[in-house]
Amino acid sequence: MPHAQSAEVSSISRSRTLAIDVGGTGLKASVIDDSGKLLTERVRVDTPVGAPPKEIVDALAKLVAPLGSYDRVSVGFPGVVRDGRVLTAPNLGNKGWKGYDLAGALGRALGKPVRVANDADVQGLAVIAGKGVEMVITLGTGFGTGLYLDGRLGPHLELSHHPFRKGETYDEQLGNAARKDVGKKQWNKRVKKAIDNLRALTNFDHLYIGGGNAKKIDFELDPDVTIVSNEAGIRGGVALWQD
Repeated sequence: MPHAQSAEVSSISRSRTLAIDVGGTGLKASVIDDSGKLLTERVRVDTPVGAPPKEIVDALAKLVAPLGSYDRVSVGFPGVVRDGRVLTAPNLGNKGWKGYDLAGALGRALGKPVRVANDADVQGLAVIAGKGVEMVITLGTGFGTGLYLDGRLGPHLELSHHPFRKGETYDEQLGNAARKDVGKKQWNKRVKKAIDNLRALTNFDHLYIGGGNAKKIDFELDPDVTIVSNEAGIRGGVALWQD
């Protein structure tokens, strides 16, 4: 269960959630309603990759200052998060993230209760149908995954850092740097192989593909695979506060 920085916000109608999406390329945020609808323009700045966690927290506080009032905060983070603390942050380039209490630090900076979960997990919560085994992958700076059963989020598995091909991981073979290095044709072949691997591993009923590079897929997808808007990384934030 994602972590609450302080006493939980009671379930009231028309609550406003500040949804933050921390990416390896950009920091994005908007205020959303209980249905995940954006109530403000989405704001964005480049991620200061390599900066210590406190600097990124300060950058987020500055980014969201113009967005007005909200009751609570949800954060999608590119790594493993447990009870609000970061265990891994492979694409942010600073060792200071290991064990960092991101929920606590943001809660103090913003003065609101905060919940944090993996960014791919959050994106999936905005798009899944809630039936059977569903999976999400994100194609961006790195490669993210989320797995769900009948609408409930499973434990986060760092499949992105498991061996994929030629001694490299999914993250190394499918991230944005690899796409630029090998070119569109070879990268698409790798994505197709990854989908086949994940189908064999999970026997998913449906797979959703998000992230900034999802639009670069140029092969025909099976009927049980859908490309979703990158905006889902924001809209899914409300689900962290729903039972």
